Amino acid sequence: MPKSNGTVTEYQPLLKSFKETERIRDVQNFINRTWIERYDSHITEQLLTLVWSTIVSMFTLGGLIGKGALLVNNLSALLAALFMGLSHPTGYYELLIIGRLFSGINAGVSLCVQPLYLGEIAPRALRGGMSMGTSIFITAGILLGQVVGLNELLGKPEYWSVLLSTTCIPAVLQLLILPWFPESPRYLLIDKGDEIGCRKALKQLQSGDDFQREMEDMEKERISAMGIKPKKPWELFVDPSTRLQLITILILNSAQQLNGINAIYFYASYIFRQSGIPEEMIPYVTVGTGACECITALTCGILIDSLGRRALIIGGYILMTIWCICVTLTLTFQEASPWVPYASMICVFAFILSFGLGPGGVTNILTAELFTQTARPAAYIIGGSINWLSFFFISMVFPFIVNGLQQYCFMVFLVICCLVAAYIFLVVPETKNKTFLEIQLEFLSRKKRKSEG
Repeated sequence: MPKSNGTVTEYQPLLKSFKETERIRDVQNFINRTWIERYDSHITEQLLTLVWSTIVSMFTLGGLIGKGALLVNNLSALLAALFMGLSHPTGYYELLIIGRLFSGINAGVSLCVQPLYLGEIAPRALRGGMSMGTSIFITAGILLGQVVGLNELLGKPEYWSVLLSTTCIPAVLQLLILPWFPESPRYLLIDKGDEIGCRKALKQLQSGDDFQREMEDMEKERISAMGIKPKKPWELFVDPSTRLQLITILILNSAQQLNGINAIYFYASYIFRQSGIPEEMIPYVTVGTGACECITALTCGILIDSLGRRALIIGGYILMTIWCICVTLTLTFQEASPWVPYASMICVFAFILSFGLGPGGVTNILTAELFTQTARPAAYIIGGSINWLSFFFISMVFPFIVNGLQQYCFMVFLVICCLVAAYIFLVVPETKNKTFLEIQLEFLSRKKRKSEG
């Protein structure tokens, strides 16, 4: 592996491969030109890294803040598109930071509300597959972004600000489509006490036997929640009845960002170059990584209601542990033989496949299933906040620490993957085809057995 020479004028090849991907290079060139125009000098490497890391991490900080209404969500997306679109013609890279912040707020709302909504409206037998819709469409969006970012479309240097401003398209579509969606029947019955509205919404979503069975499940949950007010996020931390569930979502949501998937994407361009792939072909190979994650999310959605949550997420983390070892070895001996870089490339795709098969999608589903109606929204806020904080941490710190740890950072991710797999195996029950009330009772019985033992 190449070593850093400690100067500010030369890039470590690994870090350079990260910084000099097409769209990143275009934005960084814009920052450097603006700096020269303002201060008549080139920006230093450390400061460029800091500015770029801030632009990247603003998205995650926005996700941490964004827990408002859906209308505010649309406004955030439109403002994000406006600021990022104006950054290049006005010559203010600061607008990128503001735009990324609003884009993160938009994503924060979406990633909190959408899986919560899908988990509440889904029939019990199809809850896993329907809840996977969030991950499927996220990965499809990533793939679409990679395709649109190719040079043949909006990938040319002069179009990068236009590419960033396309965030307005889903916002406009959401404004047109949302009014036709029914409110969550579970929310109407348990939180609002609106039985008529609940039945009307449920009839829009289901019919026949499914309608009656779901109505009975919700009625049981409503009776168990009588006299209990919806919990605030801070109230979950002092509620002993949900403590084990809360610990579980804290671990799963932090691990989803700290399990090495971001490092894999970081190293991807470098590995592709080492494998001899021509520079102009790397964006197309990168599209393949997006396609891998999209395909595995779809596969997970198909399998989750038959194999169950535990098998997929434990299996995913175990496979990621194995690939952490393989990636570390292949990166360490990258120059040993001509076939090693190709082995590294296989490891990249295998790691992404393993992530998409379990941790990438099942985490959100478990956040919905481990809590009943009075605690679920608060649990999503806590889980989402931890997820975004972890993402913010890895986005802000990783470009700096990679110079020190290099390929051995995967040993840290190996430990994380192992510990999470062990925790799920020992603590988290299977939730497939169970009501939210049954899952809560199983956690309570486990806690009781532990205290008696």
